[in-house]
Amino acid sequence: MIEGLRVTGVVLAGGLGRRMGGVDKGLRPLRGRPMVQWVLERFSPQVDEVMINANQHLDEYAAFGWPVVQDRVAGFAGPLAGLHAALSATSSPLVATVPCDSPFLPLDLVERLTGALEQHGVDLAAARAGERSHPVFCVCRHSLLARLDAFLAGGGRKVEQWHGTLAAVEVDFDDQAEAFSNINTPEELAQFE
Repeated sequence: MIEGLRVTGVVLAGGLGRRMGGVDKGLRPLRGRPMVQWVLERFSPQVDEVMINANQHLDEYAAFGWPVVQDRVAGFAGPLAGLHAALSATSSPLVATVPCDSPFLPLDLVERLTGALEQHGVDLAAARAGERSHPVFCVCRHSLLARLDAFLAGGGRKVEQWHGTLAAVEVDFDDQAEAFSNINTPEELAQFE
């Protein structure tokens, strides 16, 4: 991590779970525990504080013991709306995001992303493994809030498109490509049981 800079971690659980049959993915059990619990156990030791971005089942998410923040942008606007909610709710200089459906995320994710942020002097660092970008696994500077606000107000929703407007770097995680496995459907959930 960047020495002396506080990092707020945000677990993004604000979607509708369409591919999971309209069920909240983060609350679906995996090996006897909600998926979001696996994510929190791997992610929370890497950051100074944690928030959960959710737009439904707020009491269930609050039961994990972390603050829950809802989107400030209407209509389930996606991961950027979750990042926007977190940036709006914290004063930490850095914010890290991970999705609620990736229970095997790297244990050194935040360390490597913040290291690249500092080394390259950029505003955002996101994960990449093999030929695949994983833009929702990122660390960004709090100073991006106004730019994200404008992007969302203009109708922007795609994470990759927003990253393309920034001074950003992708960080190679080829050594842990399987750590980015995410669970979007009941069939994928069954494979990891």
